[in-house]
Amino acid sequence: MLTIYNSLTRKKEGFIPIEPGKVRMYVCGMTVYDYCHLGHARVMVVFDMVARWLRASVYQVTYVRNITDIDDKIIRRAGENGESIRALTDRFIAAMHEDADALGVLRPDHEPRATEYVTQMQRIIDKLQKNGLAYVAANRDVCYSVRKFRGYGKLSGKSLDELRAGERVEVDAGKQDPLDFVLWKHAREDEPAEVKWESPWGCGRPGWHIECSAMSSELLGEHFDIHGGGQDLQFPHHENEIAQSEGAHGHTFVNYWMHNGFVRVDDEKMSKSLGNFFTIRDVLKRYDAEVVRFFILRAHYRSPLNYSDAHLEDARHALTRLYTALKNVAPAVTVATVDWTEPHAQRFQAAMNDDFNTAEAVAVLFDLASEVNRSASSELAVQLKALAGVLGLLTRDPVAFLQGGTAAADLAADQIEALIAERAAAKKAKNYPLADRIRAELLARGIVLEDSVQGTVWRRA
Repeated sequence: MLTIYNSLTRKKEGFIPIEPGKVRMYVCGMTVYDYCHLGHARVMVVFDMVARWLRASVYQVTYVRNITDIDDKIIRRAGENGESIRALTDRFIAAMHEDADALGVLRPDHEPRATEYVTQMQRIIDKLQKNGLAYVAANRDVCYSVRKFRGYGKLSGKSLDELRAGERVEVDAGKQDPLDFVLWKHAREDEPAEVKWESPWGCGRPGWHIECSAMSSELLGEHFDIHGGGQDLQFPHHENEIAQSEGAHGHTFVNYWMHNGFVRVDDEKMSKSLGNFFTIRDVLKRYDAEVVRFFILRAHYRSPLNYSDAHLEDARHALTRLYTALKNVAPAVTVATVDWTEPHAQRFQAAMNDDFNTAEAVAVLFDLASEVNRSASSELAVQLKALAGVLGLLTRDPVAFLQGGTAAADLAADQIEALIAERAAAKKAKNYPLADRIRAELLARGIVLEDSVQGTVWRRA
């Protein structure tokens, strides 16, 4: 049975879907005013893995990941660029899709944009006001009255007295309480027309938190199975979602809350101010995209993920070992399917059912690769390829991966083949010093030669 660590109860729980055989999952997506960074990569890859495993477990999954295409940062960036908000957000949504595609992230079933669900947001705000949980502040914003919702703090595990205005709590003189948050922002004269909507509270735009309550309930229903996102969203964003949705609808919002751990860079918090902020595109200029995906998945999703050149290099070498096993022993069939009765598959399944323990599942892949190398079994090679495929790994031709590289690779394939031919000619002429020198020069430039009776093949080190 699948168990999931539920952030709400702070323990692992057996997963029982609301509707047998079906899973409805919502994940907070990106605010599209800039290129996606490593933290976004982890969210996308982690919940892509979750959706893949649920489907491999024969669940019918409806996966929603939203797009925030209206907020203060977006308005400010569009103004700085002198472009419309729609042009800015369309551009960065396209860039997000390019990054996700490179990382092997499958598209969610639904990818709603916040600006397309303003009417649904207004309906929830109206319900909250009628339920006595929302009020019009002195500055004409509509705010949520946190102290009137009895369950506030249950996700973060803190009482109202412990929660105080701080880094991620908006402080405004118009609020009745510093913990109250904005549901609807009254329009400012200097804001562009494309961020203004008519409403019962005057012209304005939605606050950040309300969008996810509206989009999730519209696409998945008022009560659904799994809600996910980065650990940084647990408070206040997800706490506020619970208050909004349960305050409006009067019943449980989500059964299982999942949060992936932070990404650190060389054991420091990733931050633009520290100069260690990397976009996905920055990283993909130096490392193969599948290496980055493998790097993310070899750690448990709830653990911190420490990005460093050393860790990425280690991931590259590790993934190379798996692909080398497939290169040396070709799978018996072209389309690989998992034999779940096989012992490695059973261990893999047990690991994934233990709160999506990809760290242990990847360890099983290495045990299986060792067995493939030892036995030269094409059937086990099929199993290795199929199990890795469940995680979105080992989907390429092994030779293509092993000979592939990034833009930083300084030798093209035809140059390498020419040097291999020159080395073969030197060996034929018994000029072994020259042959050895060519091998050493290639190795110094990151190219490994492997000789066999069939000839010489190469891969990148």
